[in-house]
Amino acid sequence: MFEKIAIPILSLMFAMLMSNVVAAETVMKKVARTGVLTAGTSRDALPFAYVDSKGKLNGYSVDMLILIKEQLEKETGKKIKLQLVSLSPSERIPKIVNQEVDIVCDASSFTWKRDKKVDFSVSYGATGTQLLVKKGSNLGSPESLIGKRIGVLAGTTNEQAIARVQPKVKLVYFKTRAEGYTALEQDTIDAFSSDSILLEGWLQQQKNPDAFAIVPDRPYSREGIACMVPENNSKFLDTVNYSLVKFMQGFVNGNQRYVTIFDRWFGSQGSVALNRDLRDLVVETMQLVIEFREEIPKNDL
Repeated sequence: MFEKIAIPILSLMFAMLMSNVVAAETVMKKVARTGVLTAGTSRDALPFAYVDSKGKLNGYSVDMLILIKEQLEKETGKKIKLQLVSLSPSERIPKIVNQEVDIVCDASSFTWKRDKKVDFSVSYGATGTQLLVKKGSNLGSPESLIGKRIGVLAGTTNEQAIARVQPKVKLVYFKTRAEGYTALEQDTIDAFSSDSILLEGWLQQQKNPDAFAIVPDRPYSREGIACMVPENNSKFLDTVNYSLVKFMQGFVNGNQRYVTIFDRWFGSQGSVALNRDLRDLVVETMQLVIEFREEIPKNDL
């Protein structure tokens, strides 16, 4: 009788023990054990992360994930598979907290509220919050937004920036950027708010870009673009930061590989040709990040 009772109890205790072991496993240990880095990213955030014409996730942030994967291979001494998962903005932090993804790199910006749940890497780019409007619109100043219907994605820094600039605005929530753009085209909202670079990316893909405008000239906010990782994973975060700083230092110093990566997305012939102000903002952010860190050895670039 004792054996019949003891065996199920021991089995349950073993299962609970193994569950706790998995829960306590760091990202570095998990990647070394499985040979897989599971990364979340966006499917509609051109040029940071999007689904390309071949149906694959691609973009500037995806290239950063590839560099991180390569650095992990150096440090673990084994081949690592990068497994990409498309996520909506509202899914990013829950997926990290629940250990469904090891890292998220898309168009994420730092906020103190988010930092209570996840950790952020150094910024490897920068953007701002602006509005996409129909040509001829008088929107732009904080006063002009009073009572206007402004489309946003829930849980984004764009939502927060618009609400902060003009508390009397009427926020209209959408699940995807595509829904927001369509609503603007159909005049069911007065403007759609998003990251400056994402708006530029959408506008440059349109057959009739002159029908729209991005306002105001100076963004309502300026934000760094960073990756998010689970809390209490300092060794993994070190690897992520080293990979990103190595890229930025290489780009600023004219390393051909890194210049090619940057120009593929933001150059004059890239996916989104940035205007001078936006390009300067991105490059200045890189220079500021690398200025306060030890230089990456030349033989590691």
